[in-house]
Amino acid sequence: MWQEPFHDRAQAGQLLGRAVGERLRDRSNLIVLALPRGGVPVGYEVARALRVPLDVFIVRKLGVPGHEELAMGAIASGGVRVINDDVLRHLPLSKNAIEAVSAREQVELGRRERLYRGSKPPLDVSGRTVVVVDDGLATGSTMRAAVRALRQMRAETIVVAVPVAAREACEALRREVDDIVCLRMPEPFEAVGLWYQDFTQTTDEEVHALLAGGSEG
Repeated sequence: MWQEPFHDRAQAGQLLGRAVGERLRDRSNLIVLALPRGGVPVGYEVARALRVPLDVFIVRKLGVPGHEELAMGAIASGGVRVINDDVLRHLPLSKNAIEAVSAREQVELGRRERLYRGSKPPLDVSGRTVVVVDDGLATGSTMRAAVRALRQMRAETIVVAVPVAAREACEALRREVDDIVCLRMPEPFEAVGLWYQDFTQTTDEEVHALLAGGSEG
């Protein structure tokens, strides 16, 4: 059945915030982490609806040297690294090669954190219910890396929340999280951007401003 696209990320976030609020109405100790850049306008509205703190959670893919489109793992905010053992079994790499890629991506991750958050420290996720937000899921690979990193950081409960997702990505993630809220799983899905009337790229400046306005909860 055809569904109308969301007007923009803000409207999608408002609708998502209501749905997440219904699901988590009895939960305390909540925080919202948004995946940049497009997830931040959505996460801002979710955090506003829940009246909880907002932060950014950056994930950088670790591409196999010479085959960068193939992820051998990822690093994330908080100094966490997730390695894809399945890939490395088929493409064995030296420890030095893995460390070199990790170091390069860590520099970019640090640059983005300073750009988005300034001097503010990241929110502590340990023992908390974390709502991880993006503007949509196509393959879900970035969100999956974020979830695995948050597990390592000892988040107590992880809830993924997105306005729109490919059904396969949503169902695959459901097995890795405590709860998942996907407002729409249209078929055919094709691309996240098709489900927004306005899918203008979110700028670094907008991310910084939204985080500054939503970080207090």
